Amino acid sequence: MVDQVYTKNGEIIVRTARIGDAALIVDYFEKNRRFLKPWEPSRDEAFFSINTWRQRLIKLHELHQIALGYYLIILSVDKEEMLGTISFSQVARFPMYSCNVGYSLAETAQGRGVMTKALTMACNYMFEKQNMHRICAAFMPRNHKSEQVLRRVGFKNEGKADNYLLIDGKWEDHILMALHNPDWKENE
Repeated sequence: MVDQVYTKNGEIIVRTARIGDAALIVDYFEKNRRFLKPWEPSRDEAFFSINTWRQRLIKLHELHQIALGYYLIILSVDKEEMLGTISFSQVARFPMYSCNVGYSLAETAQGRGVMTKALTMACNYMFEKQNMHRICAAFMPRNHKSEQVLRRVGFKNEGKADNYLLIDGKWEDHILMALHNPDWKENE
C-alpha cells in the first residue's frame, strides 16, 4: 500500500491529490488563472480541462506509487475549498536523498500564513516519511512573497541561476534555496 500524504492542523489539510480531484483542481486553476499567470509556465487551454487533469492525476499517482513524485493539494478544513498546491519532483534517493518543491496559492488565501503552514507540513512529511535530506526550491527575485515563505520555513539561499525556468513565455532568473533535514539518518 502506498503511503498517502495526509496532514492536518486546525485550519488546513495537506493531502495527496486523488484522481477524483480533477474538477476541484481545474476549478482552482480557473479561479486563479490571471493571478498565477506571472509565476507559472504558459498554460494551454487543455490544462484547464477536467479530462486532462484526470489523465495527469493518473500519471502523478503512478509517480507517487514508486516514490518519485508527490502532488499535494491544500484544502481549508471548514469549507473543503482548495487553497493551493505543493509538488515534489525529481525525487532522488541514494546518495542524494533530495527533491525539488514547487507550490501555488490561491489569491484569496494570500497573507494568512497558509503556505507557510502547508509547506512546513509537507516538508516534514518528506523528511520524516520519505527520508529526504535536502529539499530544493527556486523563486524569481521579484516574487517577494515566495521568498518570505521559504525563509519562514527555514530554507537558506544557495545562489542564483540565470534564465532558469520558462515562466509565462519568458526565461526567468531564479534564486536557489534549500532546506536540509537536521535529523537525517540512513535507513537501515
